[in-house]
Amino acid sequence: MTSDIFGLNGRTAVITGGGGVLGRSMAGALAERGVTVALLDLREGASIEAAREIVDKGGRAIGVPCDVLDKESLEAAKARVIHELGGVDILINGAGGNDPKATTSKETLERKDLIEAVDGLNTFFDIGAAAIRSVFDLNFLGTFLAAQTFGRVMAECGRGVIVNVSSMSAFMPLTRVPAYSAAKAGVSNFTRWLATHFAPLHIRVNAIAPGFFLTGQNRFLLTDERTGELTARGATIIAHTPMGRFGRPEDLAGALVWLVSDASAFVTGIVLPIDGGFSAFSGV
Repeated sequence: MTSDIFGLNGRTAVITGGGGVLGRSMAGALAERGVTVALLDLREGASIEAAREIVDKGGRAIGVPCDVLDKESLEAAKARVIHELGGVDILINGAGGNDPKATTSKETLERKDLIEAVDGLNTFFDIGAAAIRSVFDLNFLGTFLAAQTFGRVMAECGRGVIVNVSSMSAFMPLTRVPAYSAAKAGVSNFTRWLATHFAPLHIRVNAIAPGFFLTGQNRFLLTDERTGELTARGATIIAHTPMGRFGRPEDLAGALVWLVSDASAFVTGIVLPIDGGFSAFSGV
């Protein structure tokens, strides 16, 4: 083994969802190792701010507005990345999330839920097609289209690494989030398919499956906004996580660096849990 097997200096990475908590953390981890980063986000201000944080620390980064569900927007982002940074070695598909309208209010359905109309109660039967479609589009289609757009650059060069972002929900469907769980399972399946499809072109495709990390989307589902104490759902998660805590954004760094570096040169088609042992624990 060579001493620079984890070396990434001089490579260029594109990160969708780069303006989010986890996207920024992954971008920072790569930038610290000499990777030039293009942070793509629907929120232009967030992508520019995230890039500025890296530049202020001596790294090289650009923020690029991009809608991962719009092929023209992706193509425009690709053109800018190629023009300003010269190429794409790494793609991280970090854009994703859930829609409250695609979520049930309760973990399980009771007969009384069918009989008594309760204001604010969202049952499985109340979830509309538009909400389901929005979750699938953001998580699966956004990953698919970004892989098409930036994967073509890699295919033409005959090298590259793609890392998709799956979820614990893909391993074990979480209560209340049927669309999100199914969409992330689709991301995991697509990761394996694409790894096989791209292998002759020397493009590796893997995924990380984060456990429970506090982000802008879930913080106040897992902790009380007023007191900071765990909610009932948050307490259940911690009780089923052997390491006894939520993930921190920096916990993704080591696994990510391994997957995008030559240290994992013979690794493709895997979905790697980063979950503090959550997926290993049976609950007893």
